[in-house]
Amino acid sequence: MLATSEFRVVAYETRHADAFRDLNISWIEEYFEVEEIDRRYLLHPEETILRQGGAILVAEDRNGILGVCALVLHSPGRYEVSKMAVRTDVRGLGIGRRLLSEVISHARTLGARRLFIISNRILEPAIHLYRQLGFLEVPLPREQEYERGNIALELDLT
Repeated sequence: MLATSEFRVVAYETRHADAFRDLNISWIEEYFEVEEIDRRYLLHPEETILRQGGAILVAEDRNGILGVCALVLHSPGRYEVSKMAVRTDVRGLGIGRRLLSEVISHARTLGARRLFIISNRILEPAIHLYRQLGFLEVPLPREQEYERGNIALELDLT
């Protein structure tokens, strides 16, 4: 069993591109269909996330990538927590919790005042985690881009 101290969370590097794409496509296809917005972020993360002022964090151990999560800048101080995925064989071991906690901390260093997540209610373990870390359900924004999105959550960092 993997202990949370046995992995580290690091900033995205080009070497993480395949894992970022593959982990996300895997979970999306498990429950939904990959959408155009997914393809944009997953095929071109450096252009669509990083160069736009966002960030991607990666959980890894000596054997490889365990999980990934992005912060997508939408407006000054407002970021979307997006493209969070944990490898299926290590789910339930606290990796997602630590990864998301570090994403929240990193968002603060970027000057984030609000974080939001667009998700789907069938992803109960994820929704539970978001709520445990302080995210509250808010009305689903009209302008949200995900067809699968049926719940929005927000975390006030001020």
